[in-house]
Amino acid sequence: MHQPAALSTCPSCEWPLESGDLYCGACGYNLSATTVSPDDRPTLAINGLPRNGAEPPAAAPAEPDAWPAAPEAARDTRGDIAASETQDADDVRVRESADARDGHADRDAAAEPDDYPLPAPDPRASAPAAPAAEPAPAADAKICVACRAGSVAPDGYCENCGHAQPRERDHMEQELDAVAAVSDRGLRHHRNEDAFAISTAALPDGAPAVTAIVCDGVSSATRPDEASAAAARAADASLRAALPRGIHPQQAMHDAIVAAADAVNALAAEPATAREHHPHQNAPACTLVGAVVTGGLLVVGWVGDSRVYWVPVDRTGPAVRLTEDDSWAAQMVAAGLMNEAEAYADERAHAITGWLGADAYELEPHTASFKPDRPGVVVVCTDGLWNYAEAAEEMAAAVPADAAERPLHSAQVLVGHALDGGGHDNVTVAVLPFPAASRGAGSA
Repeated sequence: MHQPAALSTCPSCEWPLESGDLYCGACGYNLSATTVSPDDRPTLAINGLPRNGAEPPAAAPAEPDAWPAAPEAARDTRGDIAASETQDADDVRVRESADARDGHADRDAAAEPDDYPLPAPDPRASAPAAPAAEPAPAADAKICVACRAGSVAPDGYCENCGHAQPRERDHMEQELDAVAAVSDRGLRHHRNEDAFAISTAALPDGAPAVTAIVCDGVSSATRPDEASAAAARAADASLRAALPRGIHPQQAMHDAIVAAADAVNALAAEPATAREHHPHQNAPACTLVGAVVTGGLLVVGWVGDSRVYWVPVDRTGPAVRLTEDDSWAAQMVAAGLMNEAEAYADERAHAITGWLGADAYELEPHTASFKPDRPGVVVVCTDGLWNYAEAAEEMAAAVPADAAERPLHSAQVLVGHALDGGGHDNVTVAVLPFPAASRGAGSA
């Protein structure tokens, strides 16, 4: 009987053995088939197997440049692989790939053309693509004030950087030969609800006539900015059409106010569904004040609390306010219930009692004609200015001495006076020298 060699530990699990053990008490290994290994136990594998009978090492990973055969190719070439097991592994991989290509070609030959000519590589494909240049804004497009590159979309935002743009009506300036006007949003309001229109025309005898219309949107009304703009446009158009036909300037001013009221009333004509969705909206509304200056006549007209001041060039003469406010304070003074200082100190002072709009109680245009006996300037303004120069003497002090020669500069100075005072409201002012000088005709 074969005698097992004396082993001290199990060659399988290294469990300690006792003399005469035929099987390992731990793993059950058959010790009768084991011989004592020589003392020399090399740690390097020879031909992939260790001499001490240990488990063979894990298979080496495939060479990185060998591509696995497709599943279909593996099935088609299995016989070839079995027939060439004794050949070099590289030869096997090469034949597998070749057979796989042949197999695909055989399957696809019936359905696809024989040749697919490949175009020559484009040398430009390897070159890095140049960054696409942003399209230049159109010639008439507004340029963003922030990035100076993008164009401004109709909603008022830059299409490039998204920056909100200043609105056109935030600050407006316009000058003709004999009249100028400036309008500013002020320092507290989020938009400018004032509007103006200035123009020059010729009377039937060729004498010049200069007009200015200033409107102040009622902030508590719906769309006051639209109301003021519509009223200014309509009144200006009416005056420019009436004066050349020989209509008296005072009658022309009255008709212009009526035309402005009609334009504002038209804004209230909304679909019934709009009222259902916004039941608390009221009709658009605004105030209006205007002046017509000719060679020897000054005509003013108004509805609301915007004003006209007369300031003579020779400041030794008195400055005069030419309009009376449609306001709670003015009514108290006219009724003798309060003096002017008390009335305008009341919190109800600026509540207007007359305006243009579909919800106005009754349209009562006010007009007046004057024949000044000396040269001067006519200041047409909203309460955003006269709140900081209420008395005629205060307004005269704010008007530059050269206002008759530099009406635009004077209007800019007056707007600056209101902004320096706090700019709590929109500010709009037009300056007209009197008498109207024959400096050409135009409109704006």
